[in-house]
Amino acid sequence: MMADLWMPGATRLDIGDHAPTDGGPAKAVPHITWDLNATALRPLDLVPYERLSAYFTGTGRGLAPHLLWDPFTGRITQFVPATSRSKSLADQAGGTRTNRAGSVVLQIEALFFPYCQVNGRTYPRLVDTPCKGWPQINAWCRSWGVPDRWPNGDPAHAVRDERTWETEAGWYPHKGVPENDHDDPLSWPAFTGAPAPGYEPFPGVEFFMAKGEPALGKTSPIFTRMGQRLVDVGCGRYLVGPGPRLGQADVDSYQAWQRQYNAEHHKGWTGTALKWPPGPETWDALKVPKS
Repeated sequence: MMADLWMPGATRLDIGDHAPTDGGPAKAVPHITWDLNATALRPLDLVPYERLSAYFTGTGRGLAPHLLWDPFTGRITQFVPATSRSKSLADQAGGTRTNRAGSVVLQIEALFFPYCQVNGRTYPRLVDTPCKGWPQINAWCRSWGVPDRWPNGDPAHAVRDERTWETEAGWYPHKGVPENDHDDPLSWPAFTGAPAPGYEPFPGVEFFMAKGEPALGKTSPIFTRMGQRLVDVGCGRYLVGPGPRLGQADVDSYQAWQRQYNAEHHKGWTGTALKWPPGPETWDALKVPKS
């Protein structure tokens, strides 16, 4: 699947200062702006979106995320392309390079603080807002290989485990990122458009790769079920199998499925978009059973 460097539908305000990520498991990191400290007894008006947008393109450009998101209106502004690091995370000398530790490290700042007030209504949690625009953000991050999972725990229960951070793809709340001390975002909307229960969720690009090449020889029961589905949809290229050990026949079969999906859905994909590894869109459409 070919992903977009700039999220479709987002306002593009390129601040420059692009720098590559280090490679590795794809990640997304949610934050809240938390501009003011309000309480249930003293709610405060939400800071205007335009003020935050101007901040991230001005004096705050050194802290800019990839996306600024207004969950009340669905407005989204993007400041750097997906494959560039942003600078919203603290990064201590030595150890993991937090802003770069993945093929992508997509950072999303939701315009929100607890007990903010909008049109006379108070919102204690982000999930209490309309969360307009979230399905589009979730889909864009998924297109870059970020699976719908919280490896270090969800925003309410996250831990800061550096080993997990460095080795597993997924969503990491600011609260769950090593070398950082913030506790946001406190809550975050549920993933959308994920495979129905009973189907294997997309495990992330790194599951299928080793040192930039197909992870031939890797063993997992997922590969058996994947191969069986490829046979079911008429794309199996097996003389023997499929089985749990990833082989060239699995790669060839999946690429045949990508070509079939591309043609049936008029995607217009070419080149590497039709090559191994699987992407989240074709994986979800294949409907690999969990067992």
